[in-house]
Amino acid sequence: MKLTLFDLDHTLLPIDSDHAWGVFTSTLGWTDPVDFNQRNDEFFAHYQAGTLDIRAYVRFATAALREQGAIKAQAAHVQFMQAVVGPAIKQQALALLRQHQQAGDAVLIVTATNDFVTRPIAQALGVDELIATQLAVDTAPGGSGWITGEIVGVPSFREGKITRVTQWLASRQLDWSDVETTFYSDSMNDLSLLERVIHPVATNPDAPLRALAQARGWRILDLF
Repeated sequence: MKLTLFDLDHTLLPIDSDHAWGVFTSTLGWTDPVDFNQRNDEFFAHYQAGTLDIRAYVRFATAALREQGAIKAQAAHVQFMQAVVGPAIKQQALALLRQHQQAGDAVLIVTATNDFVTRPIAQALGVDELIATQLAVDTAPGGSGWITGEIVGVPSFREGKITRVTQWLASRQLDWSDVETTFYSDSMNDLSLLERVIHPVATNPDAPLRALAQARGWRILDLF
């Protein structure tokens, strides 16, 4: 079985969907734009530096969602897809996905960004299987039925991506020895998974990953 894994932000999309969603909701008046954008940029800088506290970030990033409620949040996401994500979906990314799908590969998007933001994006890209950071929902009797700001299980971030892919394989009675694995990613945050797969592909890589890929002889793909 050939298993092909894709990071999402800056790999299949030339944007960071999580950061862009925050900016978009700020334009809707859900947050104070100056304060929110400053904190959003700070978290993004920590992500790029490999020092992000993802649980703290998710609580911050979902605060406005929790306040607005499910109906308004979902309607806003439709606007977000039309205004921001749609124009960012490039033909070369779609062609790469279709190449693997038509070859019969099992194709997964594996992203640290939460499932509320990314599930519609995966669908727009034509990918059914998504591993994303799963947001907890208040399902207690009399509860809100909406997200709480916490994370369910292991976030699919850094080494957590290996854990989540391992769980995905186990749910299908498979392990790593049963699959020929390829992983496309732009970021040193994904180094552990790039080292775990058989075929790592540094895709639109940041400077540290490009240097490492060159040193190790990994394939480098400048998709955008």
